[in-house]
Amino acid sequence: MNVTCESLKINILHVGHAKLDKKWNYENVISPFTRLFYVTTGKAEAYHTNQAFDLKPGHMYLIPSYTYNKYKCDLYHEQYYIGFFEEIEHGLSIYSQKKFIYEVKATETDLNHFKRLLVLFPNLAVKNSDPKVSVNRPALRNFNKRDNEIDAGHYLETKGIISILLSKFIRDSGTSEQQQGNQGDFNKILNYLVQNLHGDLTVAKMAHHCSLNIDYFSRAFKHKFGMRPNKYIQQKRIERAQLLLLTTNDTLEQIAESVGMKNMSYFSRVFKRITGKSPAKFRKKQLNS
Repeated sequence: MNVTCESLKINILHVGHAKLDKKWNYENVISPFTRLFYVTTGKAEAYHTNQAFDLKPGHMYLIPSYTYNKYKCDLYHEQYYIGFFEEIEHGLSIYSQKKFIYEVKATETDLNHFKRLLVLFPNLAVKNSDPKVSVNRPALRNFNKRDNEIDAGHYLETKGIISILLSKFIRDSGTSEQQQGNQGDFNKILNYLVQNLHGDLTVAKMAHHCSLNIDYFSRAFKHKFGMRPNKYIQQKRIERAQLLLLTTNDTLEQIAESVGMKNMSYFSRVFKRITGKSPAKFRKKQLNS
């Protein structure tokens, strides 16, 4: 039984068909949601996860949430697109649990899935092709309300379609029994981390949760995730703060406290270092674009 995928929750944010030209040229895009493209004609480029992608007709492309990316179209191209939030439990992302590729050759059935979502949600198209604007439309504040309002049949169909499309990008590699045990340990600590972001979360507590020596835990964590635990904790706190800034009316103080950073000066300093903007400027710029 795959418990990770069983608990997957999906909230659709937008879906549409876009005709794009050389104005589609943007850098420094970081979305709090997943982007999924199906290219139908023309050519364009995308860059993320230290990889460059030529967006080719008949292919699908995945851009995970909170991933730095940029786009460029020299002439013209068309695409179907979906934007959606995903989590498996307690705010944990499926991208932290499974291995993904980001480009796959698509089928006619895949295209029909995009078209079906357009039928189900004819009014969720992005009004502005600038991804920095579409990231943070005021509709972000209403996506939970919308999911509660649609009927159960459409909700299940939507989750099913997006799950099918997302499944095309998952690559579960065969692992030894020992490797599976190690992966389980990291899944355990990531679950612990996201459940305790609001509290006094320390490396010592994380190591203790795994019954490991602090130094050994820190080395193993860095080997797995490419950064020290403290830096990872900060990054996840700021990611959650970004989402709360875009989807709630909570004050900056409330958001800082809810991500375990009660000192506003420290919260603002770390937020700006990671995102390039203060929390207030981030919210104002993105929601008023």
